[in-house]
Amino acid sequence: MSYTNSTLSVQLQWMFSHYKSICSPGWIMAFTIRVVVVLHLLIIIIMSLLLLQADAQKLLIKLEERKMKKCGINRIYQFGDSLSDTGNCLRETYCRAHSGCRFPPYGMNFYQKAVTGRCSNGLLMIDFIALECDLPLLNPSLEENADFSHGANFAVSGATALSVESLAKKKIHMSYTNSTLSVQLQWMSFHFNSVCSTDCPKYLENSLFLVGEIGGDELTYGLNQGKTMEELRRMVPVIVHAIIRGVRRVISFGATRIVVPGNIPAGCNPVILTIFGTRPSTTYDEYGCVKEWNNFMMYYNNYLKRGIHMLKREYPNISIIYGDYYNAYLWLRQNVVALGFDKNFVLKPCCEIGGDYNYREDMKCGDPGVEACADPNIYISWDGLHLTQRAYSWLTKWLIDDIIPQLNCPEK
Repeated sequence: MSYTNSTLSVQLQWMFSHYKSICSPGWIMAFTIRVVVVLHLLIIIIMSLLLLQADAQKLLIKLEERKMKKCGINRIYQFGDSLSDTGNCLRETYCRAHSGCRFPPYGMNFYQKAVTGRCSNGLLMIDFIALECDLPLLNPSLEENADFSHGANFAVSGATALSVESLAKKKIHMSYTNSTLSVQLQWMSFHFNSVCSTDCPKYLENSLFLVGEIGGDELTYGLNQGKTMEELRRMVPVIVHAIIRGVRRVISFGATRIVVPGNIPAGCNPVILTIFGTRPSTTYDEYGCVKEWNNFMMYYNNYLKRGIHMLKREYPNISIIYGDYYNAYLWLRQNVVALGFDKNFVLKPCCEIGGDYNYREDMKCGDPGVEACADPNIYISWDGLHLTQRAYSWLTKWLIDDIIPQLNCPEK
């Protein structure tokens, strides 16, 4: 060497001697503890992320901002059919015997990995709404000894807005349950008479009511049983009148925040696509859905909106909101790829087998030998009639953004 003998090893020795002279043993120990703590926290964070990735339900619950929490809703009451039933059908002997939703693979992605009576692979829209309000999931009203302090779910799979007797006169026969909207309202009356008989308006002042979606099942029953579109169209005013009557009933108990959902574009459901697929004159829209049935759903929804408008004039101090499931679904279809769905499966259910739309009336989800797809998250339809948990989560997100301005929630 011509200039110096201070090689790298020598410089490292100087550094060690320097820090040895200025750093006390206590400082070194404190520094070591900090490093260990930081590493421990990093391990916890990494493990948490892995657990969240493994459990889609926990991811949805923990990571999404709960927008409706600011509304101060402390109870939710749900009426409806299989789109919102969280277990009442399983507790009715007749309904349970005819429902495939009591068997796997239903509930395969529910966070408890259990069949609960929900007609999906996991959560429903009412579940996501409850979570958005920072409330527990609603228990079915027929569940014995359940906690109903945060509300109750009266919905039953297969339920109709019209009574069994009224449908029988139209030669439409029920196939699953007699627990129509009027029956569910009776259950509500019994419930409130037991928990708030002296002052229900005070008890319900921060509650949210969802009257529906209901009314779609009798239309599907009628279609399956040979009714013409004109016959079904004549049923719409009667169905809407029954729903409006139900809204008045919940108002009489003290409800001040009410959402009345309409129907989705059911012409996109594989069950409807299969029914109309046998008709040579059937035409389809830009999404491959049955145009005639979706036009009928729009007619139904417009009639319902007119009924809600009249109610709002009658009760100006009560928030009565139309739940626009139709446009929520259209938004989902318009953004299907961006939202993580596979565009090749948008008209096919995850859990069915056979047929042009992977749907067969004689072999349904829940039947022996029928298995679910490998990844329900890329499907919109779960079983041909009901949607997947992921689809319901996105519909709820759109719906909440739409209804929050109308709920008169305080700003943060």
